[in-house]
Amino acid sequence: MFLGTKALFILQIALFAELSAYCQTSPTSVVSIDVNLSVTKAPMKPIWAWFGYDEPNYTYMKDGKKLLTEISQLSKVPVFVRVHSLLVTGDGEAALKWGSTNAYTEDKKGNPIYNWTIVDKIFDTFIERGMKPIAQIGFMPEALSTNPEPYRHHWKPGDNYNDIYTGWAYPPKDYTKWSALIYEWVKHSKARYGQKEVESWYWELWNEPNIGYWKGTTEEYLMLYDYSANAVKRALPTARIGGPEVTGPSWDDAAIFLKIFLDHVTTGKNYATGKTGSPLDFITYHAKGSPKLVDGHIQMNMGTQLRDIDTGFKMVASYPQLKKLPIIIGESDPEGCAACSEDLSPQNAYRNGTMYSSYTAASFARKYELAEARGVNLAGAVSWAFEFEDQAWFRGFRDLATNGVDKPVLNVFRMFGMMEGNRVEVKQNLAYDYKRVRDSSVRAEPDINALASKSSNSAAVMVWNYHDDKLTAPDAAVEIAIKGLPDHQKVMLSHYRIDDENSNSYETWKKMGSPKQPSAEQIALLEKAGQLQLLTSPEWINPKDGMTTVKMKLPRHGVSLLQFKW
Repeated sequence: MFLGTKALFILQIALFAELSAYCQTSPTSVVSIDVNLSVTKAPMKPIWAWFGYDEPNYTYMKDGKKLLTEISQLSKVPVFVRVHSLLVTGDGEAALKWGSTNAYTEDKKGNPIYNWTIVDKIFDTFIERGMKPIAQIGFMPEALSTNPEPYRHHWKPGDNYNDIYTGWAYPPKDYTKWSALIYEWVKHSKARYGQKEVESWYWELWNEPNIGYWKGTTEEYLMLYDYSANAVKRALPTARIGGPEVTGPSWDDAAIFLKIFLDHVTTGKNYATGKTGSPLDFITYHAKGSPKLVDGHIQMNMGTQLRDIDTGFKMVASYPQLKKLPIIIGESDPEGCAACSEDLSPQNAYRNGTMYSSYTAASFARKYELAEARGVNLAGAVSWAFEFEDQAWFRGFRDLATNGVDKPVLNVFRMFGMMEGNRVEVKQNLAYDYKRVRDSSVRAEPDINALASKSSNSAAVMVWNYHDDKLTAPDAAVEIAIKGLPDHQKVMLSHYRIDDENSNSYETWKKMGSPKQPSAEQIALLEKAGQLQLLTSPEWINPKDGMTTVKMKLPRHGVSLLQFKW
């Protein structure tokens, strides 16, 4: 067949692009990773054991309880849970981006009526599982809102996101009544759960007050914070209070808001007490990535998320009196809208499969390094992902489970739960470090790397093969050399894997023909596939001079965990 000059040129360009993509995604040699268990870097803080979601009433529903039980079981330490809308007026009916507790109403004379029934039901579900609330103070009860109507929204995927910001987002018409509400809530919590328990919680004010979640001014937020913090401390002086939960500090408005807030709590005049400064026991803000469609495929942007995190770290570190306070990344995710579905937002199609799980492994490893480099105290990073009741199977929400079946991403957290003790030294022969991922994301060769830990009688190495582009690529040949194992002693090696064939309910569901209503037998198979699985049978190994080497083929977006016990 004859090709004209123009057609031949286009074909050459296409072939060159395909070859370039292959070269970027295909390692040309074995990837060597060296782990030295004898070189301690820092404690392996469980910064991953933090989760949150918009819809608080899902907490005590059937699949919500099941997932919370599984989350609590994957961690040896208490898991913290953050939810919205704990003070919103309503009947407790769950819906997307909505929740309510009816904690505060007023009688005809304007006298407060406190009702903690639904709030208690939510917190009881956490406490019964050994979990800890991040008690979010918000949003505004209808009776206190300066602009209450419309109050209840009925948002659904595809609607304008700004439709959610209704009467609950406004300042209070009476700050004294607001303060009394918070005081009564903390006092009630102390009476119900005990002082020691409530002292272990985090109380925080609001969510993303630099955007539509707060319809007041920045000054009005500072006033709300002062009255809220004062109320919390009056009810329980040892309680922990913090904020401001702004969006990513890389956003100009968020950076400005965060700085104004930090200046206020350190040197500003307190609106509630008239004194200088406000109580601040921890600092919160958000960090999100930004996926998009490029030439028909999904391209993630981990760098955007890490820059949000690092910008916030840098700002906090600039205040000597605040630098050592705990920092909580109140929402830390690949993008911003958990309830926006894949069918209407194709760039979110990373959520069901291994792209989400490998992104999670690689990004959390870099959070440790960013905090270490800035010298700040990262307490936790909240994965804003839970589950959505009564939705289609694998619809593509950002969730950890679908209809009671765990997605691959939950298995990364199971892996993290098997890592304890101290983080130890990892070296490898690729160019990626936390700085390069932060500044450039993962757009050239794949990020094949590891995070490792060691305790008194165990060690674990998490290895991932991640790339921002969702493209097919050959498996990577990886060799992990581990030093510092016990010498002259047998060690049990267990190799766990998340890929298309292992720990993956989504691929199992697709192989079933993607049934809209799986049978009971199919659901049982999906539940089994959703659990963390061994790649091979556990084996006893004999480290020589405390050393061993593990060789593997690791698929693109696969994650392995090597667990050693002695």
